[in-house]
Amino acid sequence: MMPKARARSAALALLLPAWLPVIAAQNAPADVKAIEQVVESFRTSLINKDKPTYMSLFFSDKPEDIGWQFVSEDARLQDIRKAKPDAIKARQIPANNFIALIDGAVASPKPKEEKFSNTKIETDGDVASVSFDYSFHDDGVKTNWGKEMWQLIRTEQGWKIFSVIYSMRDSRSPAG
Repeated sequence: MMPKARARSAALALLLPAWLPVIAAQNAPADVKAIEQVVESFRTSLINKDKPTYMSLFFSDKPEDIGWQFVSEDARLQDIRKAKPDAIKARQIPANNFIALIDGAVASPKPKEEKFSNTKIETDGDVASVSFDYSFHDDGVKTNWGKEMWQLIRTEQGWKIFSVIYSMRDSRSPAG
């Protein structure tokens, strides 16, 4: 081994142990399991029209405290602009919030379900991000789908959803 390569190897060997605790602290199995339970409780509370459980998953019970934003896919947006020329990709609509979702599910006689796949969780034990592909079903019919991302914080009461962003695709969107 050449002297420079040997020096690099020695430096790496010295630095690697310093990084191991940081790597080990990421995505601790207990945190991942607890966050997976939040995702599952979200899903089942919509199906069961269980507003108290649903509301307990969020950091606050006030819509203005929880980020909740969708972004329209381009083809969908172009179609919307035919009727509403001023439509934009991401407009904040105060009535579109986390409480409106559960209230709509509770009020509807039809079943509602959000399905998740390709879930990825990243956490350091205090903050977390969850991303997944979703599809929303109304009375068994897939009405919209896309990518969804949550930010969570760990409180004394456990993991709580702090913000939700999602892309929205529907029948006007290209397949895929």
